[in-house]
Amino acid sequence: MKFNNKEFQIKRLGVQDVSILKRLLHLFQEIFEMEKPVITNESYLQKLLGKTDFIAYVVICENEIAGGLTAYELPMYYSEYSEVFIYDIAISPEFQRKGLGRKLLSTLKEYCRQNGIREIFVAANEEDAHAVNFYKSTGGRAERVVHFNYEADK
Repeated sequence: MKFNNKEFQIKRLGVQDVSILKRLLHLFQEIFEMEKPVITNESYLQKLLGKTDFIAYVVICENEIAGGLTAYELPMYYSEYSEVFIYDIAISPEFQRKGLGRKLLSTLKEYCRQNGIREIFVAANEEDAHAVNFYKSTGGRAERVVHFNYEADK
Protein backbone atom coordinates (compact mmCIF):
# COMPACT_ATOMS: atom_id res chain seq x y z
CA MET A 1 0.00 0.00 0.00
CA LYS A 2 1.16 3.54 -0.73
CA PHE A 3 0.70 6.91 1.02
CA ASN A 4 2.40 10.12 -0.08
CA ASN A 5 4.59 8.14 -2.51
CA LYS A 6 5.85 5.97 0.35
CA GLU A 7 5.43 2.21 0.28
CA PHE A 8 4.02 0.56 3.41
CA GLN A 9 4.06 -3.17 4.14
CA ILE A 10 2.34 -5.11 6.94
CA LYS A 11 4.29 -8.13 8.13
CA ARG A 12 3.47 -10.84 10.66
CA LEU A 13 6.53 -11.48 12.76
CA GLY A 14 8.02 -14.95 13.18
CA VAL A 15 10.92 -16.45 15.13
CA GLN A 16 13.46 -14.91 12.75
CA ASP A 17 12.19 -11.37 13.46
CA VAL A 18 13.50 -10.69 16.97
CA SER A 19 15.28 -7.49 15.93
CA ILE A 20 12.08 -6.17 14.32
CA LEU A 21 10.07 -7.02 17.45
CA LYS A 22 12.61 -5.15 19.57
CA ARG A 23 12.21 -2.08 17.35
CA LEU A 24 8.42 -2.34 17.70
CA LEU A 25 8.69 -2.63 21.49
CA HIS A 26 10.89 0.49 21.57
CA LEU A 27 8.22 2.29 19.55
CA PHE A 28 5.53 1.18 22.04
CA GLN A 29 7.66 2.41 24.95
CA GLU A 30 8.13 5.77 23.27
CA ILE A 31 4.47 6.26 22.29
CA PHE A 32 3.09 5.03 25.62
CA GLU A 33 5.67 7.13 27.49
CA MET A 34 6.78 4.27 29.71
CA GLU A 35 8.88 5.51 32.61
CA LYS A 36 11.10 2.47 33.02
CA PRO A 37 11.35 0.83 29.61
CA VAL A 38 12.40 -2.79 29.78
CA ILE A 39 12.85 -5.19 26.91
CA THR A 40 13.66 -8.74 27.80
CA ASN A 41 16.47 -10.78 26.29
CA GLU A 42 16.50 -11.94 22.68
CA SER A 43 16.13 -15.65 23.45
CA TYR A 44 12.89 -14.97 25.35
CA LEU A 45 11.55 -12.80 22.51
CA GLN A 46 12.44 -15.51 19.98
CA LYS A 47 10.61 -18.11 22.09
CA LEU A 48 7.61 -15.75 22.32
CA LEU A 49 7.58 -15.25 18.55
CA GLY A 50 7.59 -19.03 18.14
CA LYS A 51 4.37 -19.46 20.10
CA THR A 52 1.25 -19.92 18.00
CA ASP A 53 -0.87 -17.95 20.47
CA PHE A 54 1.29 -14.80 20.22
CA ILE A 55 0.52 -12.54 17.28
CA ALA A 56 2.68 -9.59 16.25
CA TYR A 57 2.30 -7.43 13.16
CA VAL A 58 4.39 -4.45 12.12
CA VAL A 59 3.88 -1.72 9.56
CA ILE A 60 7.15 -1.05 7.75
CA CYS A 61 7.85 2.05 5.68
CA GLU A 62 11.21 2.28 3.94
CA ASN A 63 12.85 0.00 6.54
CA GLU A 64 11.36 2.02 9.41
CA ILE A 65 8.81 0.62 11.86
CA ALA A 66 5.79 2.88 11.42
CA GLY A 67 3.63 0.95 13.90
CA GLY A 68 2.38 -2.42 14.91
CA LEU A 69 0.31 -4.53 17.23
CA THR A 70 0.74 -7.44 19.58
CA ALA A 71 -2.07 -9.78 20.53
CA TYR A 72 -2.75 -13.10 22.21
CA GLU A 73 -5.05 -15.89 21.13
CA LEU A 74 -7.09 -17.19 24.05
CA PRO A 75 -8.78 -20.58 23.69
CA MET A 76 -12.25 -20.66 25.24
CA TYR A 77 -13.34 -23.49 27.51
CA TYR A 78 -17.09 -23.14 26.93
CA SER A 79 -16.83 -23.33 23.17
CA GLU A 80 -14.44 -24.74 20.59
CA TYR A 81 -13.13 -21.43 19.36
CA SER A 82 -10.72 -18.74 20.48
CA GLU A 83 -10.82 -15.02 21.05
CA VAL A 84 -7.97 -12.60 20.46
CA PHE A 85 -6.89 -9.93 22.94
CA ILE A 86 -5.00 -6.98 21.46
CA TYR A 87 -2.36 -6.14 24.02
CA ASP A 88 -0.72 -3.15 22.29
CA ILE A 89 -1.37 -1.25 19.09
CA ALA A 90 0.34 1.97 18.08
CA ILE A 91 1.34 4.02 15.07
CA SER A 92 4.30 6.40 15.21
CA PRO A 93 3.07 10.04 15.31
CA GLU A 94 4.53 10.94 11.90
CA PHE A 95 2.55 8.09 10.31
CA GLN A 96 -0.76 8.61 12.09
CA ARG A 97 -3.96 9.61 10.25
CA LYS A 98 -3.01 7.60 7.17
CA GLY A 99 -5.24 4.57 7.83
CA LEU A 100 -2.39 2.37 9.08
CA GLY A 101 -4.10 1.53 12.39
CA ARG A 102 -7.23 0.57 10.48
CA LYS A 103 -5.15 -1.57 8.14
CA LEU A 104 -3.53 -3.34 11.10
CA LEU A 105 -6.97 -4.11 12.56
CA SER A 106 -8.19 -5.28 9.18
CA THR A 107 -5.18 -7.58 8.86
CA LEU A 108 -5.82 -9.02 12.33
CA LYS A 109 -9.51 -9.53 11.49
CA GLU A 110 -8.55 -11.43 8.35
CA TYR A 111 -6.16 -13.61 10.37
CA CYS A 112 -9.01 -14.33 12.80
CA ARG A 113 -11.44 -15.20 9.98
CA GLN A 114 -8.93 -17.59 8.46
CA ASN A 115 -8.35 -19.28 11.82
CA GLY A 116 -11.95 -19.57 13.04
CA ILE A 117 -11.53 -16.91 15.71
CA ARG A 118 -14.83 -15.18 16.36
CA GLU A 119 -14.02 -12.17 18.50
CA ILE A 120 -11.27 -9.62 19.09
CA PHE A 121 -11.18 -7.42 22.17
CA VAL A 122 -8.96 -4.63 23.42
CA ALA A 123 -8.82 -2.52 26.58
CA ALA A 124 -8.57 1.26 26.50
CA ASN A 125 -8.42 3.73 29.36
CA GLU A 126 -11.43 6.04 29.31
CA GLU A 127 -9.09 9.02 29.66
CA ASP A 128 -7.31 8.07 26.43
CA ALA A 129 -9.79 9.81 24.12
CA HIS A 130 -7.61 9.20 21.05
CA ALA A 131 -7.65 5.41 21.57
CA VAL A 132 -11.34 5.31 22.51
CA ASN A 133 -12.28 7.33 19.41
CA PHE A 134 -10.09 5.14 17.21
CA TYR A 135 -11.71 1.92 18.42
CA LYS A 136 -15.21 3.39 18.04
CA SER A 137 -14.42 4.63 14.52
CA THR A 138 -13.20 1.18 13.48
CA GLY A 139 -16.40 -0.56 14.55
CA GLY A 140 -15.48 -1.52 18.09
CA ARG A 141 -18.36 -1.70 20.58
CA ALA A 142 -17.57 -0.20 23.95
CA GLU A 143 -18.41 -2.25 27.01
CA ARG A 144 -18.27 -0.88 30.55
CA VAL A 145 -16.12 -3.11 32.74
CA VAL A 146 -13.95 -2.64 35.77
CA HIS A 147 -10.47 -4.04 35.25
CA PHE A 148 -8.48 -5.27 38.28
CA ASN A 149 -4.75 -5.93 38.42
CA TYR A 150 -3.00 -8.20 40.88
CA GLU A 151 0.66 -8.61 41.60
CA ALA A 152 1.27 -12.34 41.89
CA ASP A 153 4.08 -11.99 44.41
CA LYS A 154 2.04 -10.00 46.96
